[in-house]
Amino acid sequence: MPKYIALLRSVNVVGKNIIRMPELVQALEKEGFKEVSTYIQSGNVIFNDAEESCQSLARRISETVTKGFGLTLHVLVLTPQELSAVVSDNPFPRRAGIDLTKLHVTFLDRDPDPVKAEKLLSYNFPPDEIIIRGKAAYLHCPGGYGRTKYDNTFIEKKLEARATSRNWNTCLKLTELCRQ
Repeated sequence: MPKYIALLRSVNVVGKNIIRMPELVQALEKEGFKEVSTYIQSGNVIFNDAEESCQSLARRISETVTKGFGLTLHVLVLTPQELSAVVSDNPFPRRAGIDLTKLHVTFLDRDPDPVKAEKLLSYNFPPDEIIIRGKAAYLHCPGGYGRTKYDNTFIEKKLEARATSRNWNTCLKLTELCRQ
């Protein structure tokens, strides 16, 4: 049975959209998902399912969250191969002097329109940097993600795509957990 990663947007952030991860695991298992586990409290779920469509899985998880917790959240589902490709494609870790704790990835629900992506890249907010590759926006935020103008909402609006962001450590840990 294939393994997947679900990234729930805006879970347990600043006291909003509170979902306890053990309760989320229980709700997803009740809906038929197998070997469900979570990583930290921010809506990162690893699970197995016979379904092959990430969009269908995202829809099922979103409906489960709405039914069980009364929240309407955007959910992105990736295969371990997709997550691994996003991690290996990040250009920032290859640069000298980059503080890995200042890296983030904004996962997009679709490949961005090239014109919109070019327009987004025309915004310049030093010292922060953004690079878009496929369905990922890679961020280097030396002052911290909480201070960047390249936040999730900004990226969603400029690219007209749904998105959710994770810090680099979370991306690496999820990749590692998928190998287990």
